[in-house]
Amino acid sequence: MIPVAFDYVRAGSLADALAALAAKDGTKVIAGSHSLLPVMKFRLAQPPRLLDIGGLAELKGIADHEGGVRIGAATTYRELLDAPLVQARVPILVECTHQIGDVQVRNRGTIGGALAHADPASDLPAVMVVLDATMVLRSARGERRVRAREFFEGPFTTALAEDELLTHVLVPALPAGAGTAYVAQNAAASGYAIAACAALVTRSAGTVTAAAAALTGVGDMTRLIPSVAALVGTAGDAAAIAAAAAGAVDGLDVQGDVHAPAEYRAHLAKVIAGRALQLALSRAR
Repeated sequence: MIPVAFDYVRAGSLADALAALAAKDGTKVIAGSHSLLPVMKFRLAQPPRLLDIGGLAELKGIADHEGGVRIGAATTYRELLDAPLVQARVPILVECTHQIGDVQVRNRGTIGGALAHADPASDLPAVMVVLDATMVLRSARGERRVRAREFFEGPFTTALAEDELLTHVLVPALPAGAGTAYVAQNAAASGYAIAACAALVTRSAGTVTAAAAALTGVGDMTRLIPSVAALVGTAGDAAAIAAAAAGAVDGLDVQGDVHAPAEYRAHLAKVIAGRALQLALSRAR
């Protein structure tokens, strides 16, 4: 498993990186290299040039953003896990990231890399969709912002243009009375999700006022589960949660693979969705 020959360029600044991408010559971006290089080894991707942005200080760090958090795209999983701001404000990100890969992957893999790669079995996209995060995209032409719910367009496909770079992720503050949860059933050998669900439930005076959930590892891309909206206005009782989870895979083309046949994966997705919603509801205060 050896990739075809390619050129390697290490960006000295964000401006340098954007200038290189402006050429639109097939250059691909790397930082931790845990997503693209394995694909290149199978020769499923053959970019002529790799642009390394892993050392750019402009793309690192975690800071306050209007009560939420601003995460640099080159921030590693380990840095995310260790950030007190994330632990306090967005605990679902910590819960999710703990389940990603192994120690080596968490030490090198980056937030932006996982999101831009858009693997249908990746953990972070579902969390960002549920949190209604915003992706900050930059190019030599300027900056634009895209909601996570519109960023993922298909398997390994996003709204990023060829000359654009994901620079930051803006995660809004959780609403009052919100509870979150990330529940996954991972394949033992690879660590990839057979089925996983991110959930956010807001409750006030004993009534659910908002609810959102998204699956990963089940369909061809991460998207909100429409049936979860039916939780709003209920007490979040077992029957309401069961009804919301029952529609988890409606409209999805659930596929089988070496980890699970389609029928089992669809059943598991409903179970996982129910567990995530129940756990999020139990944390809603």
